[in-house]
Amino acid sequence: MKLEKNIEKKIIDVLLVSVGCLLLAYAITSILKPNGLMTGGITGTSIILEKLLKINYSYIYYALSLMVLFLAWITLGKKEAYKIITLSTLFPLLLILFEKNPTPLIENDTFLATIYYGIIAGGGCGLVLKRGFSMGGTDTISKILHKKLLPTISLSQVILVVDSLIVIASGVLFDRTVALYAILTQIVFMKTLETVMFGLSAKTIKIEIITEKHQEVSNYILKEINRGISVYAIKGGYTNQEKQKIVSICSPREAMLIRMYISQIDENAFVDVLPVISVWGKGLGFQSIVENEA
Repeated sequence: MKLEKNIEKKIIDVLLVSVGCLLLAYAITSILKPNGLMTGGITGTSIILEKLLKINYSYIYYALSLMVLFLAWITLGKKEAYKIITLSTLFPLLLILFEKNPTPLIENDTFLATIYYGIIAGGGCGLVLKRGFSMGGTDTISKILHKKLLPTISLSQVILVVDSLIVIASGVLFDRTVALYAILTQIVFMKTLETVMFGLSAKTIKIEIITEKHQEVSNYILKEINRGISVYAIKGGYTNQEKQKIVSICSPREAMLIRMYISQIDENAFVDVLPVISVWGKGLGFQSIVENEA
């Protein structure tokens, strides 16, 4: 029974990741590039380098993906590299294939192209991340920078800085309008990605974690994600063992970062995510309780 479930899971993984990669490759080659739009991550970097080096961006994307994979291997370890090896090698091939026969979906309507790219690309990337895989893009680059150069800055802040630098570079090399559309593209992209991963839930969520590595996870949430936590003593109903449950309020993106970290150190951890309608109190993205006393 366990073997059958593992096989079923792998089949679903392959199907959904394949669909996600196809959607993302189509969005890049048929919407983003034909309309002269920009985005963050390796895609945006590749388009910028295409302008500077006069080399097709899809080949640059492949080279950058392999470079990120190699750097992840030597700086973050084999386990982190294994998480991105499939997408770092196969997705660029899909991109090259789609680029050879592009079928533009939208032309001469930059605003509409921005919206549809964000929806399709965000949906594709969301399918990949939802199955526990990583695209090996901005998140991996940020992990490397965080570990080697910027250990005092949280991972989420490093990701924001990296994507922001790419958008700023696009504004310098292309024009201000391209950069402004890139910001809109990223907003639609992230909202769609979060919807695919968490459904039509609230912007704020509560994450509950039961793990043997509770001290490491607590430190990660406090120091890297910069969120507060509560720790409760609990007792397993089946094992009768005393354990600790970590509870934190955060954004969906931060919850995914926490999940990815936990998966590296404790594969047997239990994590549940609950939507939160509103949070009153001090904290990033929370509503002040004072404003609601009137």
